[in-house]
Amino acid sequence: MFERLDAIKAKYAELQKDLINPEIMMDYNKIKTLSKEASDLEPAVKKYEEYQNTLKEIEEAKSLMQDEELKGLAEQEETKLNAKLASIKKELEILLVPKDEFDGKNIIMEIRGAAGGDEANIFAGDLYRMYTYYAEKNGWKIEEIHSIEGTSGGYSQIEILIKGDDVYKKLKYESGSHRVQRVPTTETQGRIHTSTATVLVMPEVETSNIILKDSDIKMDVYHSSGAGGQSVNTANSAVRLTHIPTGIVVTCQTERSQLRNRDRAMELLKIKIGDEIRQKEEQALGQERKNKIGTGDRSEKIRTYNYPQNRVTDHRINFSIMSLDKVMNGDLDPIIEALQTEDLRLKLAGEEFA
Repeated sequence: MFERLDAIKAKYAELQKDLINPEIMMDYNKIKTLSKEASDLEPAVKKYEEYQNTLKEIEEAKSLMQDEELKGLAEQEETKLNAKLASIKKELEILLVPKDEFDGKNIIMEIRGAAGGDEANIFAGDLYRMYTYYAEKNGWKIEEIHSIEGTSGGYSQIEILIKGDDVYKKLKYESGSHRVQRVPTTETQGRIHTSTATVLVMPEVETSNIILKDSDIKMDVYHSSGAGGQSVNTANSAVRLTHIPTGIVVTCQTERSQLRNRDRAMELLKIKIGDEIRQKEEQALGQERKNKIGTGDRSEKIRTYNYPQNRVTDHRINFSIMSLDKVMNGDLDPIIEALQTEDLRLKLAGEEFA
């Protein structure tokens, strides 16, 4: 660990010199890149300097123990400094954990009603509102890309763009199958039903390196529609793009202009293709977690929302909270923080495997 910290400290010093180099200072893009790199290294460097200074203070305390009059105070000081040193070391271990390169990205979130018919679509709508409330609490912005409303409420499918600070960092754990247990509004005899909705979270990444051939894309245009397929737009402005080689389909109907819908759909298509490529590369390199936190496995039941017991359970970490009402109103932090803690524990233990 300390060899790595020495290398980071040397690199940081080198970057500081480069940042005051007159030739480099003339290149805005270079300065921006170097400043970001230095900023990323700075927390570890400052904490390592604190660790080294504490070591020196411990040595000073030990030297004072040779004085009989100061020995008692010096021993107390050494005990206090050793505890501080242990705490700093733990912080350094956390700072050295590899960071997810996508943590600072915006996301595309796709929510679909799955098993359970109308109730699944209603639950998908509930999840959409939950994430909307959570986004508002974090100061994020939400833009709807495409939606198909359920005939009894909710959505059979809705895709949204969420923009803000650390969106992917907090919501990357939401991919998977969400299960609800409750008495549906459509149930006449008071029986509890189990339904599911799926959530997919994709980071909004740079797509300029993804080149799509026009011959590989099929484009369909149609009227934008609301619940039950009712037309809400008399012009053929909605756009559906199908990427023939992968079978990926995207739709955009939020803009009034067909051209703008096409441009937005094309960008979404590139993001989805990029996400599929990324997941395949991760699987090939064997970088998936043992407990599948954040893998985006659509078939995995990650969480249950039990209305009769006011309980939410995340099955990946065996974590339950008896405040479903608060969770559905956007109080997701207790669950997300528990997932982040377990993710960090696994990383510190080196539990990434093929």
